[in-house]
Amino acid sequence: MDQHVAESIGRPDLIRLDDRLVCLRFETMKVVSALAAVRHLLDTRAVRPGDTLLDSSSGIYAYALALACHRYGMRCHIVGSTTVDHTLAVQLSVLGATLERMEPCDDLKLDQKRRVERIHEILAAHPEYHWMRQYHDDVHYLGYRAVADRIRETVGTERLTVVGGVGSGASTGALARYLRGAPGSDSYVEGAEAVEDVELVGVQPYGSVTFGSAHVSDPEIIIAGIGSSIPFGNVSHELYDTLHWVSFDAALAGSVDLLRRHAVFAGLSTGAGYLAARHERDRAPDRTVLFVAADTGHRYVDTVHARHREAARIEDLAPREVTDRGALALPWSRMRWNRAPAGALD
Repeated sequence: MDQHVAESIGRPDLIRLDDRLVCLRFETMKVVSALAAVRHLLDTRAVRPGDTLLDSSSGIYAYALALACHRYGMRCHIVGSTTVDHTLAVQLSVLGATLERMEPCDDLKLDQKRRVERIHEILAAHPEYHWMRQYHDDVHYLGYRAVADRIRETVGTERLTVVGGVGSGASTGALARYLRGAPGSDSYVEGAEAVEDVELVGVQPYGSVTFGSAHVSDPEIIIAGIGSSIPFGNVSHELYDTLHWVSFDAALAGSVDLLRRHAVFAGLSTGAGYLAARHERDRAPDRTVLFVAADTGHRYVDTVHARHREAARIEDLAPREVTDRGALALPWSRMRWNRAPAGALD
């Protein structure tokens, strides 16, 4: 039996959509990393019960950290983007978290920069606060070990391809490390052999700096959570075999089709991952493809699902195959990355 609702919320479902397509469905994925991170900080005495944990968030991590703080008796302070909606803001308040909402800003890069600047101001006034640094501290990898164990036990790792948003680098990066785990590495699982055959496919929005698409803008929006306008320290570029860049319109089509065809109600990043996963499945008939559904579709009812009549048929969509990021183009591009280091972006 779970001792706190956060443990239940963080436990994903594995749903087989067809013989070779599996959905790893979370209610709120970042609860996994927040719970494990806070537990580790307490165990190592980096923080103590009652301390204040601080971070910046556009929404989902704020909820995850507030739940983890509630679970372990910590205080929570969030510098939030304007994308933190009313429902989430109310939940944060009742959970005891403090939310500072930044002023509206049309520039995502400027919004992130201002939030980080505010974090530094708070730390200057309260040096006893602990900054969680979800984008840069690999303590956020820890929670995905149990998820990888479940994938290994349920789906297996033979000829497995994992698809998901890159985001902060923690989720898909951690899954690849633990599923490939080799003796002597931090990701080694006792009794397991190294499985280099596990492929990792990252999904990015256009306009993200992480894999070099900042020069291509999406006329709709940057898909929240899977890209970045600033470099993230937790992204290990050398873990990724292939990259897909997906526009808002293509991701919308994926989200709508996933709900219509499989009754999975999920967010925009999941729609992008589903689109990429179907393509990877069709390219490699000998592989099983698992894609990450990071959260539910409730935040996207009006902006995505209510627009289902205008969604393109996913059968009519295909990625543009590129070998150079200079050739990236909307609405969807694909490129082999071949586990190149971050220096390949230079």
